[in-house]
Amino acid sequence: MKTTKRKTWDLLRSLGPGILFASMAVGTSHLVLSTKAGAQFGWWALLPIAAANWLKYPFFEFGIRYTQVTGKSLLQGYLEKGKGFFNAYALVTLVSSITILSTLYTVTAGLMLQVIPSLNIPLPAMVGLLLALVAAVLSYGQYRWLENSLKAVVTLLVAALLITVSLALWEGPVPQDPTWVFPEVSDTAAVLFWISLIGWMPTAVEASSWVSIWRLAKNKNEKQNLTEALKEFKFGYWVTAVLAVLFLMLGLYTFYGTQVTLSNQSVAFADQLIGVFAQRMGAWTYPVVALAAFATMLSSCITAHDALGRISVDTLQKWKVIHGSETQRYLVILVWVLALANAWVVWYTGAQMGWLVATATTVSFVLAPAIGWLNFSLVTSPGFEKSQQPNRKLIIQAYAGMIFLSLFAGYYFWLLWA
Repeated sequence: MKTTKRKTWDLLRSLGPGILFASMAVGTSHLVLSTKAGAQFGWWALLPIAAANWLKYPFFEFGIRYTQVTGKSLLQGYLEKGKGFFNAYALVTLVSSITILSTLYTVTAGLMLQVIPSLNIPLPAMVGLLLALVAAVLSYGQYRWLENSLKAVVTLLVAALLITVSLALWEGPVPQDPTWVFPEVSDTAAVLFWISLIGWMPTAVEASSWVSIWRLAKNKNEKQNLTEALKEFKFGYWVTAVLAVLFLMLGLYTFYGTQVTLSNQSVAFADQLIGVFAQRMGAWTYPVVALAAFATMLSSCITAHDALGRISVDTLQKWKVIHGSETQRYLVILVWVLALANAWVVWYTGAQMGWLVATATTVSFVLAPAIGWLNFSLVTSPGFEKSQQPNRKLIIQAYAGMIFLSLFAGYYFWLLWA
């Protein structure tokens, strides 16, 4: 018993890139898409959620594997593969830095205004305040602080979500409307929804470089062998999958079988979810559900902001724009540059960023197979030590993922221009 407890404690203490990945991934894809999937399609939605998590896992694992074995980031691997690969990924990062962050902060700010309406602050101003707050925190905190603080936030998120789902289970499924009909799973609207769900579950494949750069930072504070690093990441990765199922159950027990039309806007959707809980189970549940929603989005903001700052520094170093000896100083500068740039984007668009999100979605979907192949080629290349390469089972899983992502991207591309 003591040995088991000791192993569990050692695993929790060693959590780093895995828990940061979980913090980053459980954003809109979980709060909105997983919940809506359960609300519209019930337990059937578990199939695409499970498929997406299983088929994408190798490409994120390869990021950890490559960095742990070589001591280099995935970006360095892309550069050594060819400048074209590296520059293409740098372009993806540029698009992400003004789409992903703007969207995450807008949703988080909207949730805060919903939860505390007395603030009476315009949405763009609230976004700016959150950007400045997180940038200030990231400026003064090192990687170890980020890791420890996100452990607390994820613990809070999981606790609030478990309480919320338990309340839903205790109350039982919402009574079904006798006129309700199970939706068509193959019409255009449903297909586009599945594309969004699978494409962003648990997150975009391009984020594999984020876990790679976090792994580098983790190794500066604590040395781990490959087995320990992979075990730590695997734990965090599958935590995100479990959270996706919990959000699915939340939607299933709250909306499935009703005629309620769920909003496509993240903030409005969260307000619907919180409101339904308060109506069914009492006003006292409002802060619990609101806390789960807010913690979900805030954790995504912090980790995405940090990761994009680190990726930007690494990219500029490889372009010889800045020197590697002053990484921390430039990280602080770029964290604030990202904050100012995204504040301007939100102000300029009036927080109506549908076209930005569409751009980010398109870029991520189309490039996902290519990034998956790049990661695969790096950890199976002749120069990569044979004993450290993925086993046959993981290689087969990776091939299945690449085929799936290629067909998926092709079909999405066809829908756009059909």
